Amino acid sequence: MKKIVEILANVVVLKSIGDLNGTASGIQIDSRLIESDNIFVAVKGTTADGHQFIAKAIENGAKTIICEIIPSDLIPGINYIQIKNTEESLAVIASNFHNHPAEKLKIIGVTGTNGKTTVASLLYKLFEGLGYKSGLISTVAYYIGDKVYKSTHTTPNTLVLNRLFAEMLNSGCTYCFMEVSSHAIDQSRIAGINFAGAIFTNITHDHLDYHKTFSNYLNAKKKFFDNLKSTAFALTNIDDKNGKVMIQNTKAKIFTFSSKSDADFKSKALESHFDSTLMKIGNSEVWTNFTGGFNVSNLTAVYAASSLCGIDQDEILKQLSLLTPVSGRFETVRIFDITGIIDYAHTPDALENIYKTINELKLKGQDLITVVGAGGDRDKTKRPIMAKLAVKNSNKVILTSDNPRTEPPTSIIDDMESGVDHAERKKVLRITDRKEAIKTACLFAKKGDIILIAGKGHETYQEINGVRTDFDDKKVFIEQMEIIRS
Repeated sequence: MKKIVEILANVVVLKSIGDLNGTASGIQIDSRLIESDNIFVAVKGTTADGHQFIAKAIENGAKTIICEIIPSDLIPGINYIQIKNTEESLAVIASNFHNHPAEKLKIIGVTGTNGKTTVASLLYKLFEGLGYKSGLISTVAYYIGDKVYKSTHTTPNTLVLNRLFAEMLNSGCTYCFMEVSSHAIDQSRIAGINFAGAIFTNITHDHLDYHKTFSNYLNAKKKFFDNLKSTAFALTNIDDKNGKVMIQNTKAKIFTFSSKSDADFKSKALESHFDSTLMKIGNSEVWTNFTGGFNVSNLTAVYAASSLCGIDQDEILKQLSLLTPVSGRFETVRIFDITGIIDYAHTPDALENIYKTINELKLKGQDLITVVGAGGDRDKTKRPIMAKLAVKNSNKVILTSDNPRTEPPTSIIDDMESGVDHAERKKVLRITDRKEAIKTACLFAKKGDIILIAGKGHETYQEINGVRTDFDDKKVFIEQMEIIRS
């Protein structure tokens, strides 16, 4: 239990009705999650306004309501607290409730269109390998030491973040590595977090369904760096044309990394294979279990951030050689002389990077078969671009469902196919059922061929009309190969 007045510290209260000297057992922004004596904070979200659910929150046990507009129908015994902006103040309220856990952790945030999950996850693995108990907040999962929680968002809301930070502290964690999405920045989910460091990987076409313009998307990312304190480090990828834009107005100490030009941390690939790369970082060489130029960049970011955290460089190199790819990120599966590549690529740039890597490594006579779809209820403008890339780089392309959500899968495939020239459509098959699409790719493949299954990566579900069913690209690929070759 926490005193309400303590929870409201540093929050400007415009008006209050009731007793603010009482206590609260927790804080919620979802009326369905309310328990006895919780505070309900009514937030005006992107799809729903929490003020519409105040009565339901009270019915479920809320005793205190924090809102922007006090309801006209007041219920006796309920405390009503009016503030200017609940979304912006929520981070302060959550931090106050949990005794400011973010201030006691070294939190490193990673933002960018591609590479966030890999960089954050590998930093977590590296520091755990060095004996630093750490936390991870990522698209794949949330980790507290070796305890794993299911991930709900790339960057969860500030209530969940502060609960996770508090548990990390109680578990003895000293570091937390987290993905920072553009949505989270724009919606103030990371407000009040004193980041020890921030990493920019890259920025390309994505999330325009939400941000509307690329400029808005870029500025959301930049805002993360604008708000860093002078005690933090800002590590940026100058191989990306917007890498320097990110750090234009930051107060943090600026460092750069690159695999193409001079930088504070410079690297290059010396030798590449489908399951490994010999890298040179600075003056040192290291074999890694990763493939592709994009992973050279990711590993350089990991090396640089670890170094900026004060870790000995020889120790970093040793750990880099032991790290393995994150689930669903250029994950290779070799079965019956067929190479399957499972990757989360769901943007044109990510897909192009995958093809660049495959084309550099595949041998003469090897065919590449691509299975790819696009998510429903998301940015439609990238769909034809992705299909065009697939056709350009593949011998055969199977357009299929990703997570159609509430859109008809055939409409999504229509959008994708519109990017393919009529002369090239002979290389394209449309198979709405994703399992059938993967099965068909396996049937087409001959000895030595490569099958790229793109878009879902680590996900173990498929979402259709609000219902999630079990679906794992890697498992389906292995099952179908075993059935066909048995």
